[in-house]
Amino acid sequence: MTDTTHPTSTSWDRWALVLACTATFMLMMDVTVINVALPVIRQELDADLATQQWILASYTLPLAAFLLLGGALGDQLGRRRIFVVGLVLFTLSSLAAGLAPGTEVLVIARGVQGVGAAILFAVSPALIAQEFSPEARGKAYGLFGAITGLSLALGPIVGGLLTTVDWRWIFLVNVPIGLVLLVAAVGRARDLPSEGPLRLDVAGMITSALALGAITYGIIRSETDGWAPTVWVPLIAGAALLLAFLLIERSGPGRMLDAELMSNRTFGGLLASTFLSNATSLAGLFLVVSYVQNVLGLSALEGGLVLLALTSTLFVTAAVVGGLIDRFPPGALLGTAIALIAVGLALFGIVDADSRWTALLPGLLVMGVGMGMFNPPRSVLTVSVVPPAKAGLASGVGETFQQVGVVFGIAVFGALFQSRVVDAASDRDLGHQVASGDIAAAGPALADSAREWFTSGFGFVAVACGAVCAVGALIAFATIRSTDLHVETPVGGEEVAA
Repeated sequence: MTDTTHPTSTSWDRWALVLACTATFMLMMDVTVINVALPVIRQELDADLATQQWILASYTLPLAAFLLLGGALGDQLGRRRIFVVGLVLFTLSSLAAGLAPGTEVLVIARGVQGVGAAILFAVSPALIAQEFSPEARGKAYGLFGAITGLSLALGPIVGGLLTTVDWRWIFLVNVPIGLVLLVAAVGRARDLPSEGPLRLDVAGMITSALALGAITYGIIRSETDGWAPTVWVPLIAGAALLLAFLLIERSGPGRMLDAELMSNRTFGGLLASTFLSNATSLAGLFLVVSYVQNVLGLSALEGGLVLLALTSTLFVTAAVVGGLIDRFPPGALLGTAIALIAVGLALFGIVDADSRWTALLPGLLVMGVGMGMFNPPRSVLTVSVVPPAKAGLASGVGETFQQVGVVFGIAVFGALFQSRVVDAASDRDLGHQVASGDIAAAGPALADSAREWFTSGFGFVAVACGAVCAVGALIAFATIRSTDLHVETPVGGEEVAA
């Protein structure tokens, strides 16, 4: 019988890798370019800190909510077909975001972008798993991780250059890239037949999306409203919806959360450590960008050049680690990577109001090594716990926890940061303005104090992020082991003892 899962021809696997890498390059660059553009968007569209967080969360929230569905649909309807759907959504919404007249339209367009990105994020790793043999996947995912790192490395620079012209180009640049990818996907990718009937978990998708949205809304509103009904009502509703989602997922076959998959100890540990790593690292970088541009007064391009210390290190490390995945126990590799991210975050605590941008370099370099070590093995392990036919589902679950971590991290640590700044300020309204990045609102007399409030809050939250990230490292060391992986894809060395 012919093996249709891993064909002997290399044409399909080459194009699958090109499509997956290019799409991920575009999506990851979109994450970093928005970070360096936020201070400019704040000034032009009069966006406070909560609005800036929603510009980020409106992308990552649907990205988290629709990843599971995207992966499941890819498994059942064909990964090329679903890849094309995601690409069309992402490209059209990028055009809408670039033409947005105000923050409301921008947030909505970013939300649709998030849906398209969710589909692409879920299907891209599964395309690689579909076409590459077990022996070749490690190198393929190493290249995939290196391209991801390259997009992060170029993102701040490209974002800074485009923002210097007009921040809208950070979205409009996706349109020609998306059109080229669309032509290539239609002509050079393929769908493999599904092994089972089509099942759509509509109830699970709706309850999970509403739960995430309600909880995130409550956390972000808490920064300005305190413990008001606008905060506790959505938090309680979100918790109830989350419970309903978990009950629904236990009710039978065809659910987004596969019971056998979720009972895998290594997969569970991978999800938990991924959540904590992303929640802390992305929240920390969000504050780094704000500090560099609002306190140090650097331009968007200069801020992108500062971040190059992290992103270029990430790129090089990911390229090296991709070829070494099979030589180390997976738990030791991932645990060490997350521990380095934690150390890098904690190093930001040395920054004070009189520091120069060079004080950020130790933290950025250590974080870059950790993030570069983390991404390639995480991608391999996520799809290695299941047979190739379920790679889309596993990839969707893994990316969901990654993006949920971003949503919650930015919301929770953003709220903590604003609380610290407001408490330090003599005036609550002024504190909110300073936390949003408007240092000039303090006036000449309080400018130095405002920079101190901001820097003190940044340092405190960075150390807190490092401590939480360290918990993720301990979980990875304790739970991830090679013996839990699917027999077709042996990854790593010795079993990691619990």
